[in-house]
Amino acid sequence: MSSERLLKPREFCGFLGISYRTFKRWVSEGRIRVVRTPTGRIRVPYSEVERILGGKLEAKEIRALIYARVSYSDQKSDLERQIQYLTQYRSAKGYRVIDVLSDVASGLRTNRKGLLKLFNYVVNRQADVVVITYKDRLTRSGFEYLEYFFKQHGVKIEVVYGDEPKDAYQELVEDLIAIVTSFASKLYGLRSRKKKKLVQGSKNLLEQDEKND
Repeated sequence: MSSERLLKPREFCGFLGISYRTFKRWVSEGRIRVVRTPTGRIRVPYSEVERILGGKLEAKEIRALIYARVSYSDQKSDLERQIQYLTQYRSAKGYRVIDVLSDVASGLRTNRKGLLKLFNYVVNRQADVVVITYKDRLTRSGFEYLEYFFKQHGVKIEVVYGDEPKDAYQELVEDLIAIVTSFASKLYGLRSRKKKKLVQGSKNLLEQDEKND
């Protein structure tokens, strides 16, 4: 029995940079070899990625930066998975990795060590592409601004997965509370009763919303 790695359709689309609609069309046209699991799910052998990209890679070397992020230290296993997957992704694309950067910090923080190092590479035009799993791994807000900034320096951002994972709810909640706390402090002062009331009210509302779901 073959031990070849089998990719989910979404993973395969990420490696090739194609839409799911294109994937389905290629399957119907017989351009991709797929297999089915015992439960009937479609999977694509990893060798199909190498076969298709093998004929597409350009002679020019593409310099890549890998960036991964998690919010908390107890998520380091997820950080390692991000890095492993992105390393496989760049390998399939034929990119040369310049550096692997990572942070354990909120996506709202702008002084992240890995992020600042990433900026240095970009402004010095030492890379051609930045590879990330989800947009929010790079920043919680203003992704379009960063994308435009990088583009002005000849660097493209490649997002393997378009949408953030469904299990990111708690991280989103805590980032939202951080935003509310920051603005409440500016409006009412750090130790204001109104500030504490607004922050606590926001927490209660989010907790109630989670219970209703």
